[in-house]
Amino acid sequence: MTLPSTDRLVPPALSVLRVVSAYLLIQHGSAKLFGVPHVAFFDNLQLFSLVGIAGVLEFFGGLLLLVGLFTRPVAFVLSGLLAFAYFLGHAPKGNVLVPFLNQGEAAALFSFVFLFIAAAGAGPWSVDAWLRGRVKPEGLKARAATAP
Repeated sequence: MTLPSTDRLVPPALSVLRVVSAYLLIQHGSAKLFGVPHVAFFDNLQLFSLVGIAGVLEFFGGLLLLVGLFTRPVAFVLSGLLAFAYFLGHAPKGNVLVPFLNQGEAAALFSFVFLFIAAAGAGPWSVDAWLRGRVKPEGLKARAATAP
């Protein structure tokens, strides 16, 4: 007995991974920027600090990922941001190779999830896929030919 192919489930699963990861990241950004959910560590956070800039990238980058717009470049930038967050915020606490012990699991995992999304794309349930479907390659050639 052979199992049915699950290849058709991979593209929607990619979209679900993107949406859920973005939703979780938005919460990190909103905690820093707006205090929701409240985290006492972020009280009186300066917007033009490393943590403040990270909050801006997490919140607005997370929104772009949530809807799947500019997915690859945004996911790549967020992957770098979270790798930076791990090595700057968590690794100095010790146990650089054991994120469980320096509370860096989320940053490390987010970094690799977003690196994967940067490589794989947004999936079918995204603004990027919708725009790709509306603008056919032939349409791009026709537009280029008529451009001034």
